[in-house]
Amino acid sequence: NVYGKERYNMLEKIDSTKVFTYFEEISCIPRGSGNNTAISNYLVDFAKKHQLEYEQDAYENVIIRKAGSKGFEDKPTVILQGHMDMVCEKKADCQHDFLKEPLDIQIDGDYVYAKGTTLGGDDGIAVAYALAILDDDTIVHPPIEVVITTDEETGMDGAIGLDASKLKGTYFINIDSEEEGTILTSCAGGMSVNGTYQLDRKEAEGIVIELTVSGMQGGHSGTEIDKNRENAVLSLGRMLAEMQNEKLCFDLISIDGGLKDNAIPRDAKAKVLIPDIEVFANIFDKIVKSMKNEVSANEPEACFAYVQKGRQKTKVFSNEVKQNLIFFLEQTPNGVQKMSAVIPGLVESSLNLGICRTEEEAVFLSFSIRSSVQSYKQYLGQRMKHLIESTGGAFEKKSEYPAWEYRADSPLRELCVKVYKEQYGESPKIEAIHAGLECGILADKNKALDMVSIGPDIYDIHTPKERLVISSTQRVYKFVLGILKEICQK
Repeated sequence: NVYGKERYNMLEKIDSTKVFTYFEEISCIPRGSGNNTAISNYLVDFAKKHQLEYEQDAYENVIIRKAGSKGFEDKPTVILQGHMDMVCEKKADCQHDFLKEPLDIQIDGDYVYAKGTTLGGDDGIAVAYALAILDDDTIVHPPIEVVITTDEETGMDGAIGLDASKLKGTYFINIDSEEEGTILTSCAGGMSVNGTYQLDRKEAEGIVIELTVSGMQGGHSGTEIDKNRENAVLSLGRMLAEMQNEKLCFDLISIDGGLKDNAIPRDAKAKVLIPDIEVFANIFDKIVKSMKNEVSANEPEACFAYVQKGRQKTKVFSNEVKQNLIFFLEQTPNGVQKMSAVIPGLVESSLNLGICRTEEEAVFLSFSIRSSVQSYKQYLGQRMKHLIESTGGAFEKKSEYPAWEYRADSPLRELCVKVYKEQYGESPKIEAIHAGLECGILADKNKALDMVSIGPDIYDIHTPKERLVISSTQRVYKFVLGILKEICQK
């Protein structure tokens, strides 16, 4: 039993290093962002069981330290860092309860995935690697400092709250990238911005229709933002705007879509009140035909549909709020805003509308803004402030974090390249990434840190299609051990 849940033991046959053993164990513990206590305490219990020095702070971050192996106690301390929380997304027909239930881990050939939900390989694999290393006394390694943070996926609150002065290491290996063979050396900064539109409802009677947009690919709003994937919330907003353009009479009851500001929404729905079903159906078919034609190449499974809910008396948005919201959804910038002039193919700046939620008294919108240029990040924030406030909403900026800037002199990067060439027989890619990493926050707090970010192949993170490549996980673990051994030999 692990915290009251039976272990799956499904991955045991492929696990020679305990990496998958620990990945299974943490998959039994609900650990969505904001739900950190159980997984944080699990890490503390692990440290106690193995008689390792540990700290758990007010943010529920956990630091675990292990002395260097015999003869290498005085070598430079290496920090292994990742985050304990995961993005909780699931398929529309999945009944999984992320607050109570373990993930339903499955194997398909060389892939590990979770049935119906995100897998949490981002960033459970960092936790699994770190625990496997701490648990193995046969490994040659320098002093190790494992730093596992909370709530990375919802604003990096754990890293922001971490007291970096307590860190003893200077070599810093972040294990939160998803492409084997790539060593990341810089990343974008970011911020979250919210818009809140207070509702002034009125009572009306008519035919209630539920509009749905579904089947979009979604994905991570950093690493997939350049893939030309549709945003389901904005597609729904486009549909409502086209209905207005066709002079269709309707009232708006609700609009909802997306769960995380850093995930591209895959599904969205709205309820509208109409006077005549035949007029609506003809206009809807016309709109859907053109929209499906536009997105068919990049969103082949996109579905635009409606369901009649019958004639009802209900409360609807005032006309002013309806007009403001539809105008906002039609006009808001979204997606890639600027490509890097320095690094070919790298997105410099972007934003993503990740959440639209109708509550009793307001409609809530949340965006993730990313940029590797601080001034342009602030500019995008100001654009959103002006657009939200000019359409009657209240603007809020939160969870801002700095970019991780490229370091020309990096002994750790050179060491990683050397080990990679020895193990793989070729050079790794040295790249920047548009996604945000905790490296930016921690590098800003401690200028002495020499950082890289690595990880195994993980596909479609932040979606229910997320899958971790087994063979890549094993190779990258060997790579990490090789880096630790090389530091001992310097």
